[in-house]
Amino acid sequence: MNSIGIDLHKASISVCVMSPDRQVLARQRMACNDPAGIVAFFQDWGPFQAVIEATASYEWLFQLLEPLAQRVVLAHPKKLRIIAESTRKSDRLDAQVLAEFLALDMIPPAFRPAPRQRQHRQPAVGDRRLVRHRSYVSGRITSVCCKIRVILADYNADRKDLFTPSGLKYLAQVKVSEADRFVLDQLVAERKRLRNQLAAVEKQLRTFARSAPVAEAEARAVTDRWLAVVDSIPYVGPVTVDVVVSELGDVQRFRSQKRAAAYAGLAPGHRESGGRSKELGITKEGSPLLRWAMIQTAWRLVQRTQRWRSIFEPLARRRGKKRAIVAVARRVLCMIVSLMQSGQRYRHAMPSA
Repeated sequence: MNSIGIDLHKASISVCVMSPDRQVLARQRMACNDPAGIVAFFQDWGPFQAVIEATASYEWLFQLLEPLAQRVVLAHPKKLRIIAESTRKSDRLDAQVLAEFLALDMIPPAFRPAPRQRQHRQPAVGDRRLVRHRSYVSGRITSVCCKIRVILADYNADRKDLFTPSGLKYLAQVKVSEADRFVLDQLVAERKRLRNQLAAVEKQLRTFARSAPVAEAEARAVTDRWLAVVDSIPYVGPVTVDVVVSELGDVQRFRSQKRAAAYAGLAPGHRESGGRSKELGITKEGSPLLRWAMIQTAWRLVQRTQRWRSIFEPLARRRGKKRAIVAVARRVLCMIVSLMQSGQRYRHAMPSA
């Protein structure tokens, strides 16, 4: 079976076709806006397997080739360092290296959800893109609110209840310069628009949760159990629950808690040479949204529970607060994955006698 390596870019793809004995049979460069031409080219090579790097825009090409190929592999770009670090880097060579690695069955795979999971990620949670969009809109609202408070602070006119109905009435009447009043009115209108968007996203998430077909009843039941498990952890709200479950996907695919921490980019790097080892900072790979959710959860837990504060404070004295809270966030994620895999709910620490 032929192996085809594909170097994907925004406007074009470079393809290298390799025989089972690793001889280059063909090279081709095609425009991304010509899907019919791409299909025609690949159909000429009979039974084949193909490999694509997991770039930001791979999904359309993966779906285009999936019905044609015996196998389509999604390659983990971070682990294909031979391409990234090559001094003779070109699209032709990248495609050839991918094809050769595929022929040797040496492609490091990247995780790709099943078709329904790609659309909804987890049926009880809703679309992963919607979960991320909700976080984006929520962040925009926070940014707008901060800008409003900065302007009022210049007049010593800020107040805690600024965004309650009475606070907004006060905001409309506070005396500021003409230029600042114009900006404030614009920001208040933007905040209202964003809040309407947030309500619409929440409604769409609930609609997706109800729209899963009957065949997904079992998957929904599993996801519901995961939601219940995460929701049992103190000071974890519904937004964090949605983020954790949608970003992690199927937790059973993690063979260890350390792998889940690495997937979230919360695992520290490690370098060893000449008998000496050095611990580096966290890798920051994976989902930034998941890392943010874990950090926020860790802060709430260390501030409000003795159990987690007793873990945080010794670490903070030795390593500083920033590193300590990342370490706690990593432990929290490992705990969540363990609970989700076992189906057990969070157990609160019993008070000492």
